[in-house]
Amino acid sequence: MKLWDTCIRPMLAKKAKPFDSDAWIFEPKWDGTRCIAFIDCEKKYIRLQNRRLLDITNRYPELKLFEDCDCKKAILDGEIVVLKHGRPDFYRLQEREHQEDIGRIKLISRVMPAVYMVFDILFFNGKELLHVPLIERKDLLDRVVSDSKRMVKTMFIDTYGKRFFESARKKGLEGIMAKYKASSYEIGKRSSNWLKIKASNTMDCIICGYTLGHGKRSRYFGSLVLGCYKDGKLVHIGDVGTGWDEDTMKYIHERLKRIETKQCPFKEFEDTGKRICWVKPSMVCEVEFLELTPQLKLRAPSFKRLREDKIGRECIIEY
Repeated sequence: MKLWDTCIRPMLAKKAKPFDSDAWIFEPKWDGTRCIAFIDCEKKYIRLQNRRLLDITNRYPELKLFEDCDCKKAILDGEIVVLKHGRPDFYRLQEREHQEDIGRIKLISRVMPAVYMVFDILFFNGKELLHVPLIERKDLLDRVVSDSKRMVKTMFIDTYGKRFFESARKKGLEGIMAKYKASSYEIGKRSSNWLKIKASNTMDCIICGYTLGHGKRSRYFGSLVLGCYKDGKLVHIGDVGTGWDEDTMKYIHERLKRIETKQCPFKEFEDTGKRICWVKPSMVCEVEFLELTPQLKLRAPSFKRLREDKIGRECIIEY
């Protein structure tokens, strides 16, 4: 029962381009929060754990997943999403992630309910499944889980990754995942047996500081100073100054004020003459951009959202 009694770092994927192969399956890439779900159907118990190993169960009281599983105990892997017109809406998800008041959480769970998009099973009725081939785990998952308003099994197709990617892109999805049929589940590892194929360029970056704002932004900040790890070293990859509304700016600014520091987190930093307030490199955000230059600078970055489920060490330059 060792796996049941611990926290589990999810298996991660490497970046790739669309391809076809009958040795792989292809499924949608959900724009949500990665979540490991520990489910005890006999005790009607559930524990939801994010990528940072934090317990987020209380944040999603509507996800009583034990009602949709035919088992004694199971550990599932999937993503929590909030839908709008049938598609994941990360703005709604972000609002869910920022709630701390119990009364507010209960209210918003009824107005903007979350859905658990499950795609893997790691443990079933006392048996660990980490070394069972993925395609067999998928078959078991299909027999254990029933689709409901709370939980939906992620669909997948065989062989035709290029066609599936184009379909996902046209529907406005974030991209697709490619997974090797015979792959085991590699806890905490970014594996070449799982690949992420994105429809646009996005990167998870560490917020390392912020510049002072002017005009309407004078109460908050002008731009966020971003960094990522390259060969184990934290490097400056540019600043982002667009992509948020005033409420988001206010929320980010309040969070940044709590972690201000006088020390620049970069060993090497080219002074641009801007006045920068440095912060401890602990907050992660996702940005969209046109390209990464040979000098490792983001071109035309735009803020997409905070990533409450990720830690700074996960922000690695993959391009």
